[in-house]
Amino acid sequence: MPGPAGALEIVIDTPDDPPRGVAVVCHPHPLQGGTLDNKVAATLARAFVQLGYRAVRLNFRGVGASEGQWDEGRGEVDDALAVIAAQRDPSLPLALAGFSFGGYVASQAASELPEDRKAIGLVLVGPSTLKQKVPPVPEGTVVIHGEADDVVPLSATLDWARPQSLPVVVIPGAGHFFHGQLPLLKTLVVRSWPH
Repeated sequence: MPGPAGALEIVIDTPDDPPRGVAVVCHPHPLQGGTLDNKVAATLARAFVQLGYRAVRLNFRGVGASEGQWDEGRGEVDDALAVIAAQRDPSLPLALAGFSFGGYVASQAASELPEDRKAIGLVLVGPSTLKQKVPPVPEGTVVIHGEADDVVPLSATLDWARPQSLPVVVIPGAGHFFHGQLPLLKTLVVRSWPH
């Protein structure tokens, strides 16, 4: 699909029944090998499909078949906003989700949507609260973090969440990529989604 820096590669997963919403899922850091095929991003998409949403994953500019080049987060937020604008259905609720750097992008994109077009909810997994300035998020945002995350320390996400009185679900012993914990992660997303 067309994007702000050229074509953007997207993958759409659809539920068996007519969708009850649209979820846009953002992948981890492009310079660390993050793509729409990342296992955590794919797990988020599967969770939303189970919830009855059409899940849209995108490759940020310069990743996979997406044109353009890394833009230090600014252009990647623009990419997400372009996919949201093109893929959302005005008659259906919008959800945003992201893993690691994608959590930053999803939260920043959510904050930039106009008041009358806001997402109904956010799911952030291991959000990049150490290296990015993640904006405050709406009440009810689902935040899941691994206890043993060695990329984004749990303490960084707790420091970000504390002033917002935002609960953080911690998976004991889990690292940044949730190895061996993806089924649990999917279950937690499905169970925690308030909408």
